[in-house]
Amino acid sequence: MKSLFIRIKLVLLLVILYAVSVQAQNETEWLRHHIASLSHDSLHGRGYVKGGVEKAARYIGRFFAANGLKSFAEDGSYLQPFYMGINTFPGNIMLQVNKQKLKPGIDYIVHAASIGTHVVGKEIETIDLNYILEKSTWDSLCFRLIKHKGKVIMLKNADSMTAKLQMPYREFAKSLPKGVYLVPKHGKLIWTASTYTVPATICFVEDTVLPKKGIKTVTMEIENVYERQFTSHNVIGYVPGTKRPDSFVVFTAHFDHLGRMGNETIFPGAHDNASGTAAMMYLAQYFAKNPQPYTMVFMGFSGEEAGLLGSEYFVKNPLFPLENIRFLVNLDMTGDASEGITVVNGKEQKEAFQILEEINKQELYLPEIHQREQTNNSDHYSFAQAGVPAVFIYGHGAKGYYHDVFDKVQELSLNNIDQLLFLLIDFAKSIQQ
Repeated sequence: MKSLFIRIKLVLLLVILYAVSVQAQNETEWLRHHIASLSHDSLHGRGYVKGGVEKAARYIGRFFAANGLKSFAEDGSYLQPFYMGINTFPGNIMLQVNKQKLKPGIDYIVHAASIGTHVVGKEIETIDLNYILEKSTWDSLCFRLIKHKGKVIMLKNADSMTAKLQMPYREFAKSLPKGVYLVPKHGKLIWTASTYTVPATICFVEDTVLPKKGIKTVTMEIENVYERQFTSHNVIGYVPGTKRPDSFVVFTAHFDHLGRMGNETIFPGAHDNASGTAAMMYLAQYFAKNPQPYTMVFMGFSGEEAGLLGSEYFVKNPLFPLENIRFLVNLDMTGDASEGITVVNGKEQKEAFQILEEINKQELYLPEIHQREQTNNSDHYSFAQAGVPAVFIYGHGAKGYYHDVFDKVQELSLNNIDQLLFLLIDFAKSIQQ
C-alpha cells in the first residue's frame, strides 16, 4: 500500500510538472507570436515611414478591443493623438566608396539628423581629428570646413576626439557645416531617431569595410523628408476596478522603434521593444479575465525613441488623475531574462522593490533581481518626475542586438519572461491589498 501511495504521488508530481512546463511553453509561444507580428517587415520597423508606427498602434488597439478593455475616450477609441517633428529616410540610401557599394545598416548608417544629398564620384579629403585637444580648435576646424566645397570630408578618429572633449555625437553633428562627411567607426553601429535636422550629411562607416589602399572617390545618395507635424498615437485601455475603480495600477511599454533607413534597411526592434509591448499585452489579457480591486491600465507609448515624447505628452495631458496611480511598471527590452531583471528606480521605490524581492524569494521566479538608481532612458521617467511611483524593468541575458538591423525575433530566447509576467501579476495583486 505504501509503495502504491508513493507511486501515486510521483505520478501526480509528474502531472504537475508537465502542466507547469506546458503553461510556460504556451506563455513563451504566445509572446513570440506577438513579438514576431510587431517586428514583422510589414510594420516597417514601427517607425515614421510607410505608416509603420500607426500599424503597430492599430494592432494593439484591436487586441485591446478583442479582450474587452475599456477606453477613456468618449468615442471609445484607445488612441491618444499627439504631434511631433521627425526626420525620416523614406527613399533611396546608397553609399559607394571607389567601386565598392556598401551595405546600409551593416557597413554604414546615416546620422539620423542628416539632410539629403546626391554626389557622384566626388574626391575625398581626409582630416585626422587626433590633433584636436580642446573645443576652440574644433570650432576653428568647423569654420574652415565651410570652404571645403565640392569634396567629401572623411573625419578620422572622431570617437577619440569626442571622448576627449566630452562631446556628445549630437553636438558633434550639429557643429558641422553643410557638406558631406564620412566618419569611420570601429565596432557596433547604432542608429537613433531625430526630431531635428542638421546642415550636414553624415555617414558613420564601419572602418573594417573601407578600402585598405584608401578612398579616391565617393558616390552617395541620401533622401530625407523632415515631417514637421507627424501625427502619432499612444494606445490606452483599462479594466475597471471591482472595489476601488478610482485607484490605478498601470503597465506601460513603448511600441515604436526606428523604422526604415531607406528602401532596403529595416530596424525590426524585436527586443526593443516589441518584447515589452507583448508583455504589456499579455498582462492586459490576463487582468481582463481577472479583474482586480483597482482599475488596471495598459498603455502603449509612441515617440519613445525620439525622446520619450508619447509618455511626456500623456503626463502633460492625462486621461485620469496621475495622483491616483498606486504604481506604474514600465517594460522595455524584456526579450530575455536568463540572468534575471533590473528594476530601474528601484533604489528610490524601496518598498516596491522589497515586495518584488519577497515574492521572488518565495516563488523562485527569477535567478536575480537587481536595482538601479533613476534614469531618464525609458517611459517611466516622465511619470516619476511628476511624482508617480514608477519603475522601469528590463531583462538580462539578451545577445546585445540594440538599435541595429539584427534585433529580430529569432534572436530572442524569451527565457524566464513567463516567470517575469507571473512575478508582475503577483506584485500587482499584492499592492492592492
